[in-house]
Amino acid sequence: MGEARMPLLGDKFPEMEVQTTHGKIKLPDHYKGKWFILFSHPADFTPVCTTEFVAFQKRYEEFKKLGCELIGLSIDQVFSHIKWVEWIKEKLGVEIQFPIIADDTGQMAQQLGLIHPGKGTNTVRAVFIVDPEGTVRAILYYPQELGRNMDEILRMVKGFQVSDREGVAIPANWPDNELIGDEVIIPPAADVKTAEERPKQYECYDWWFCHRKL
Repeated sequence: MGEARMPLLGDKFPEMEVQTTHGKIKLPDHYKGKWFILFSHPADFTPVCTTEFVAFQKRYEEFKKLGCELIGLSIDQVFSHIKWVEWIKEKLGVEIQFPIIADDTGQMAQQLGLIHPGKGTNTVRAVFIVDPEGTVRAILYYPQELGRNMDEILRMVKGFQVSDREGVAIPANWPDNELIGDEVIIPPAADVKTAEERPKQYECYDWWFCHRKL
């Protein structure tokens, strides 16, 4: 039996049963048929993490409209998560509605590569975007001192869904790209004949850089 390693892009998210603020959940089966975002945070009752949880909650309905669920994680115990969620609701007026994993043994964090040398035992700010088939589509890592941009994570889910549905690539800063606005990129031609036909079919800068509206 090989040593466990953190998942890479294109891998299946590892199967595991986790304790959360909403009870025990089996991943990735619990979200089968849905996208989900698992994100880790260094610790409960810390300022940057608190701003992140509020930011995720403020966008939770937008994620759900995309068929995407959220699930948090840290190595704190479940009672700490529950108390922190209560504090956020009482002091900030925001009710955290998605579950938070209590990985107090650190086993899940080790398996997912969430604990980095030189930063103690706290989990880093990692994000795993997982598709409805349980495949890891994106992995983001942030240091403890820098909070995440939730609008970018939301944009990534939208972009993946458009790419999967339309068979296209997504340009930088989409849907506000500096060259083609909200249009999408046609995959490169794989043969000479297709390359010759591309400029007749689409708007192109050249045969290898063609784009279209959705």
